Amino acid sequence: MTIFDEIAEKTGDDQWEEWKNQVLGARDEIAAFVASRRQGDEAREFINWFEGSFNFCLQILKFLHEQTTIPVPRLISWVLTENSPQKFGPFIISDFVKRVHLSNILKDPANRQRLYLNPNIDRRTLDIIFDQIADIMLQLFQFNFDHIGAILKDPASNAWSVTRRPLTYSMNELATTAFYPIDKFPTAPFKSLTQRNLSTNAENARERYIARHLFAQLVNKYYIDDDYIDDDYRPFKLFCDDFRPQNILVDPKTLRITAVLNLEFTNTIPAQFSHKPPWWLLLAGPDSYLFRGHTIEEFVAAFEPRLEQFLQAMQRFNYAARKPFDVDVLFDNCLKEGGAGVEWLDEEARVGLEPFVQMKMKQSKANDSDCTKFL
Repeated sequence: MTIFDEIAEKTGDDQWEEWKNQVLGARDEIAAFVASRRQGDEAREFINWFEGSFNFCLQILKFLHEQTTIPVPRLISWVLTENSPQKFGPFIISDFVKRVHLSNILKDPANRQRLYLNPNIDRRTLDIIFDQIADIMLQLFQFNFDHIGAILKDPASNAWSVTRRPLTYSMNELATTAFYPIDKFPTAPFKSLTQRNLSTNAENARERYIARHLFAQLVNKYYIDDDYIDDDYRPFKLFCDDFRPQNILVDPKTLRITAVLNLEFTNTIPAQFSHKPPWWLLLAGPDSYLFRGHTIEEFVAAFEPRLEQFLQAMQRFNYAARKPFDVDVLFDNCLKEGGAGVEWLDEEARVGLEPFVQMKMKQSKANDSDCTKFL
């Protein structure tokens, strides 16, 4: 399992706590400001706050309101950093939806410490939920785009198009937990790892290097559909990395989905991602099962009945391609073929192995030294 950069995590946590305390200290000012943006409403009292990890994406929120029946909270107003109270940051004002998280309905009540699907859940409950999830996925799939990235509406033509680079969940994690420079995000696939403490010994560095390069060599064999090779992999489809039960609100009595939240990581990406069933059918993904001491066979045995219920069939996962930190774990347990050692690497990757190991060991020593001073 990849250990995140301790310095980056502590720095981020400290920055978050400082920012949160500043915001909570300005509650009355923020409440008055929000009231001023709502036509006809008087100033309201600050009631409560809810902690989330990221931001909403304003553009995709407006797109879904215009183009689909997917239930997203109504957008009331939005503000950039320079116009926000005390310049706290950009934000949106939307309706508050008071319901329960879908994950609370689906999770195992006997395992409060871990998020697992209730093994005794009523099949009809899942049918009601899965029907709605399928409808949402189909609505997202109906739109075609000719580039990969974030969509934007042209105010002159009212047309939606891809005009900016994508922002994915994994990109955010690389920036916040590995200190990847934001201004250096490439438009092409990542070719190297920048986290200094990714490996703590030379053997581990070799294993991670080999697993990632062999995983990349398997992409064309297992991942790219022939239908898209002759057309530059177009059209691209809307896809959200963070679309999961924890970000879906439901009415606990009827099980109807009332709100889909946290859509900031919605981008247009290759359609193969949208072709696959949700990875969260057991609430926890295969990596979580492996990290918690289970085997991939146990995951498959639990996953297959739910997969059968959701789509009746699935040919392969695209999960590892969206989880850059632990590709080696999923590769070793699920995709490794034959010996899958250094001899299976192509010539370019083989030449780069030892320089990579030396670089990671140098980085690891520097990281240990900095951690001693910092922590």
